[in-house]
Amino acid sequence: MPETLLIVEDDADLARALSWAARKEGYAVRVARTGREALEAAFSPPHPDLVLLDLMLPEMPGTEVCRRLKADPRTERVPIVMVTARGEEVDRVVGFELGADDYVVKPFSTRELLLRVRAHLRRAPAIPASVVSSGDLRADAASWRAWAGEDELQLTVLEFRLLHALVSAPGRIRSREALIDAVWGAGTALEARTVDTLVKRLRRKLGPAGQRLQTVRGVGYRLDPPQSGSIS
Repeated sequence: MPETLLIVEDDADLARALSWAARKEGYAVRVARTGREALEAAFSPPHPDLVLLDLMLPEMPGTEVCRRLKADPRTERVPIVMVTARGEEVDRVVGFELGADDYVVKPFSTRELLLRVRAHLRRAPAIPASVVSSGDLRADAASWRAWAGEDELQLTVLEFRLLHALVSAPGRIRSREALIDAVWGAGTALEARTVDTLVKRLRRKLGPAGQRLQTVRGVGYRLDPPQSGSIS
């Protein structure tokens, strides 16, 4: 069964061109022209395998569509590639804060976009199916679930990948470049600030255990081992 792309784009010509190129690559395609149509299409089974999401949409902005998709258990793990003319760093940061997996600025190469799509679809099972732990932090890659003590954490896919990478090597300094490779995939071009934003979000969700997630100035981040006698 071919993988399904949901193309959310209000420009009819661009939507038609992307649909044609995606079908030529063997994908099944659905198209939504507004934010509300996008949610209806995404929540209707079978759910899409990936969403190409414009930000400037009628009825509902793409940022809100992204937020709702990532907040719903039916679609929270579906990769979202934002495709937009808004290319400022602040726009990229907001996109990644909302849980987007990639950000492509118009105008773009359709071929490059589809290569990114393929990379995200192949990347889904990249984390090994194993449970890693450090103190009271646990991350189970087989079920994509994580806990701080007895409390299950509500993490996005990117936050989970970041936690898994850090818990896998407590006490080890991970550069921003290494974390980009672990979270987004090798060769992904992102600003360092994107990693900083993701770390900040994860630290908040970890609660008291977030104090263990240390910034190593000028280098990257380190998850400190739990102190003796500490539960986290």
